[in-house]
Amino acid sequence: MKDQQTGNQTIAIEWRKAWANRKFRIKTITGSIVFLGIMLSFPYFFGLIEERKGIVLNDPILKMIPAVDVSALTFIFIWSTILFLVVRCVRDPGFFILSFTCMILLFLSRMITISLFPLDPPEGLIPLIDPVSNLFYGGTDVFMTKDLFYSGHTSTQFMIFLCFQKKRDKGIALFSSIVVGILVLVQHVHYSIDVVGAFVCTYFVYLLGRKVAEY
Repeated sequence: MKDQQTGNQTIAIEWRKAWANRKFRIKTITGSIVFLGIMLSFPYFFGLIEERKGIVLNDPILKMIPAVDVSALTFIFIWSTILFLVVRCVRDPGFFILSFTCMILLFLSRMITISLFPLDPPEGLIPLIDPVSNLFYGGTDVFMTKDLFYSGHTSTQFMIFLCFQKKRDKGIALFSSIVVGILVLVQHVHYSIDVVGAFVCTYFVYLLGRKVAEY
């Protein structure tokens, strides 16, 4: 009990120190405003994306994979890793601002790439049931099918891997990234290029986010 109280006090001291830093305050407040704006715009943005006409890609890799509904397993991997991220953010303000900044840039970059590459969903797509993520799209009964390049599920997991610092944490997040990338293909939610692109694009977004988050 005493060790827990000491740990909590240490965390509180670190947050007070961070908040006393003007750059940290500005980045946190600015990031929060941008993040709120992104969340509010999501239903409108993805609503427009769903209405537009795109192209169907010829994906030989996807054709070899029978479509199976693995929504529950995908949900478990994604949100377990995100919960783990939140715990680490609470404990370390420096890690928080890095992760927060990178995620904001990740959301913005996906909105750009999705806008630039109009795609129709793969053949055999089975809607991914994720009641938490769907809330940001406009409701639990709303299913996005054209938010394709690049994969948001895969990129989020890989961004968490890049942000984590401890070897064990990174190992968990990397494993989750690979599994989620495979699962979205099994469910035909994404083309293989969406998953490969997620790893490549996320890495460069991380490099930018790391510079922006410095304080």
